[in-house]
Amino acid sequence: MDMQTLYLIVPLAPLFGAIVAGLFGKLVGRTGSHVVTIAGVAISFIASVLVFQDVRAGNTFNGTVYTWMVLGDLSFEIGFLIDSLTAMMMLVVTFVSLMVHIYTIGYMQGDPGYQRFFSYISLFTFSMLMLVMSNNFLQLFFGWEAVGLVSYLLIGFWHNKETAIYANLKAFLVNRVGDFGFLLGIGLIVAYTGSLNYQEVFAKAGELAAMDMDVTGWPLLTAICICLFIGAMGKSAQVPLHVWLPDSMEGPTPISALIHAATMVTAGIFMVARMSPLFELSDVALSFVVVIGATTALFMGFLGIIQNDIKRVVAYSTLSQLGYMTVALGVSAYSGAVFHLMTHAFFKALLFLAAGSVIIGMHHDQDIRNMGGLWKHMPITWFTSLLGSLALIGFPFFAGFYSKDSIIEAVHASTIPGAGYALFCVLLGVFVTAFYSFRMYFLVFHGKERFGHANHDHHDHHGDQDEEEPSADHHHGLAPGQKPHESPLVVTLPLVLLAIPSVLIGFFTIEPMLFGEFFKGVIFVGDNHVGLKELAESFHGPVAMAIHGLQTAPFWLAISGVALAWYFYLVNPAIPAAIQRTFQPLHTLLENKYYFDRFNEVVFAGGSRLLGKGLWKGGDQGLIDGVVVNGTAKLVSWVSRMSSLFQTGHLYQYAFTMIIGVFVLLTFWINRG
Repeated sequence: MDMQTLYLIVPLAPLFGAIVAGLFGKLVGRTGSHVVTIAGVAISFIASVLVFQDVRAGNTFNGTVYTWMVLGDLSFEIGFLIDSLTAMMMLVVTFVSLMVHIYTIGYMQGDPGYQRFFSYISLFTFSMLMLVMSNNFLQLFFGWEAVGLVSYLLIGFWHNKETAIYANLKAFLVNRVGDFGFLLGIGLIVAYTGSLNYQEVFAKAGELAAMDMDVTGWPLLTAICICLFIGAMGKSAQVPLHVWLPDSMEGPTPISALIHAATMVTAGIFMVARMSPLFELSDVALSFVVVIGATTALFMGFLGIIQNDIKRVVAYSTLSQLGYMTVALGVSAYSGAVFHLMTHAFFKALLFLAAGSVIIGMHHDQDIRNMGGLWKHMPITWFTSLLGSLALIGFPFFAGFYSKDSIIEAVHASTIPGAGYALFCVLLGVFVTAFYSFRMYFLVFHGKERFGHANHDHHDHHGDQDEEEPSADHHHGLAPGQKPHESPLVVTLPLVLLAIPSVLIGFFTIEPMLFGEFFKGVIFVGDNHVGLKELAESFHGPVAMAIHGLQTAPFWLAISGVALAWYFYLVNPAIPAAIQRTFQPLHTLLENKYYFDRFNEVVFAGGSRLLGKGLWKGGDQGLIDGVVVNGTAKLVSWVSRMSSLFQTGHLYQYAFTMIIGVFVLLTFWINRG
């Protein structure tokens, strides 16, 4: 089998599974649907491993697979760019997707939409693979929109839930805002380069940097990069286009791991890293990126502190970690951002799936205030959650330590405007991350058992019991006397398999990915940008880095966050309650998520309603109905009435009218002569 055939197999195998499960799900049944989709993703993963090995051997590919159409000199093509960045993304996407597919067998058991769900997640995998494998902006945009569409279907999977429908519409509309900017950026590229191909555009990056826009006079490359990044802000949930991601937890837990940990939300990070030859030539764009990322990293972390829904805590940690990746992009540490993307994909998918395992054990109660002491009943979920949490807070030797500390060091060394603000945010964010992560961990797995009776009304977000409900029970939460139970093997096996890279992947890959030649010729860093150069000079291996990490500020900030969470929620829980009462206005601000949703509702949604009402009243009813439609009818009626005055039936009146008409015509022609 030649390599080009292998490249085609990677995205088409999941697509085949999606088609079979989606169109013939009733025919093949539940078992047939999950077998064909899991087999498709497994084949894609194996093919990705072979492609990765081929790339590591020094073989790359950049070519057209299919030409859709040609307009003058502009060619619209489907093509693949297979290099180290693509190969790494292919491995991450297919492996995490495979784990999610297996996990879904246990989580969605009994759901009427079982076959449909497997079809959607396989279709999502296909869309993401087309995005990361593209060698041109047309295919990139296709994959970009396809993952947005499938995420809409997945977030609103339980379509009888009003909250799920609201969440998927919100995700779709917010992403359209970002995608409009993304499309403008692509349009500027086509207008000034006449090409959609990455390599052709990158070759003209220097020319673009020297040009200004025709009408506004703005630096062209800065405008292009900011427009492209606005697309990334929507897809990768950066402030202020982050509002869709927490609400997307209304979908089933497996899609939280697939979409919001490993694939869709990292598409923006991947895109900016791929566009490094453009971003490197615009310091203004990089400053914009670093400030947005730093704001997201810190302020979304604060929101994680007050969440009581187990999935929403993990969702806000995703927002915060995406901010870290964005900060890395802004300080030209592109390889650091992609490295954190990879490590984060494993431990965040682990945490989402572990949260789903807890939800199963708690009979779909998601409120962490109703849990406690689960470590005795769910030992595998407990231990893997601990490993995922340690990776998330950046504990030395864990995967998250190597990637997060590298980002902090890169920010510390950077001279990009805004780097000082970013350093403050990412350092304080370490403490905040450790605090809210272990707040959740301690409340869920340790302390006294609080289940078996409802302490709060905040239960599972699946909504009312309806035909789409995954649980066969007629209640949420454990009944009095019931105990949680460990999840079945199809749920715990993916947890174990994800826990392994969450611990080890950073140790084994930091040297080639950050300081070796893994991304040579793929990611470009200008000579005027420090990036990770200073860290490379002091790097003496992963063991030395981890030992040195025990003496650094991020480690002690993380330990402080863990210790404070332990004291607040296991030793003296009266303190956080007292703090909440004392700082009630601040708690209200956080509870309302800085009023972003309220602002959007009043300004944008309210403005749209006013505009719509104005167009309806003035445009539709007044102009179209009143003037065009009814006005035309009235004009015809008036002309008819005027004409009827001359229709008397008397011959002498008709003769007189004809004589007058002839007289007028003769006068007109005589005057013209």
